[in-house]
Amino acid sequence: MKKLPLLLLVCAALGAPVFAEGAKKNVLMIAGKPSHGPGDHEHNAGIQLLARCLGQGAADRVDVKFHLNAEWPSADELAKADTVVIYSDGGGGHPAVSPEHLAQLGKEMKRGCGFVCLHYAVEVEKEKGGPEFTDWLGGYFEKNWSVNPHWDADFKSLPKHAITSGVKPFGTNDEWYFHMRFREGMKGVTPILTAIATDSTMSRPDGTHSGNPTVREEVKNKIPQHVAWAVQREDGGRGFGFSGGHYHKGWGNDDQRRLVLNAIVWSAKAEVPAGGIESKITAEDLAVNLDPKGAKKPAAPKPEPVK
Repeated sequence: MKKLPLLLLVCAALGAPVFAEGAKKNVLMIAGKPSHGPGDHEHNAGIQLLARCLGQGAADRVDVKFHLNAEWPSADELAKADTVVIYSDGGGGHPAVSPEHLAQLGKEMKRGCGFVCLHYAVEVEKEKGGPEFTDWLGGYFEKNWSVNPHWDADFKSLPKHAITSGVKPFGTNDEWYFHMRFREGMKGVTPILTAIATDSTMSRPDGTHSGNPTVREEVKNKIPQHVAWAVQREDGGRGFGFSGGHYHKGWGNDDQRRLVLNAIVWSAKAEVPAGGIESKITAEDLAVNLDPKGAKKPAAPKPEPVK
């Protein structure tokens, strides 16, 4: 009879959860309700596409479960999650920021659960989710500080990190938010995607999402702007914020998709292979599960080309 390691015997004796070495991690994904026009903010299609890609390239590392249309997971599902991924609209309508949901997430974050937010889901109200997201995610989109222009971001170099494994420098046109409200001194935060914002990003007048004197000065002085970042939290958990993802076709960019898949796996504390998480999709794959946002179903979008 095979002997159990001492640690497992102690855990069993104390009634603590026993996890086998190399056991797969649980990824819990939440998609927001339909939003914007066809091909934009396709939360339901995007989450299902990313889940499928994780099944292609990380089935030996993670088990994936997802909820659509902002359906909130049960307390039991949250308790079992090694990371929670949210791709939804944000602001005051963010699915995570009701007092009950913030409290539930806070409980799981304290035990070291990972946290990933994609696109609009990185935005919460300063007094309603702001403190929590600063802690859990390392930073967030703050109104009257951060901005949300559509522009061509060119990521000329990438830091050495598990999240960038197998990812080559790339560029896409997207609604790349920037000038996030990060932790003081960027404590624990590692910028993952950084670019020089183009002058066109400041073409709009000042507003809650469009501009302010501080960000205008930074863009004028060519200060690099971080649009994706990772955080290693004090509680042992990991967070990842990704401000792109406005256009569903962006998931057709192999490097963008690989980066986000890597980040999800990393946030769950599973090992990211040296070449990153492999996945393959087609234009037809990008046309599946789109929300009904009009009488005419949009044609299959072409994958975003690598620049």
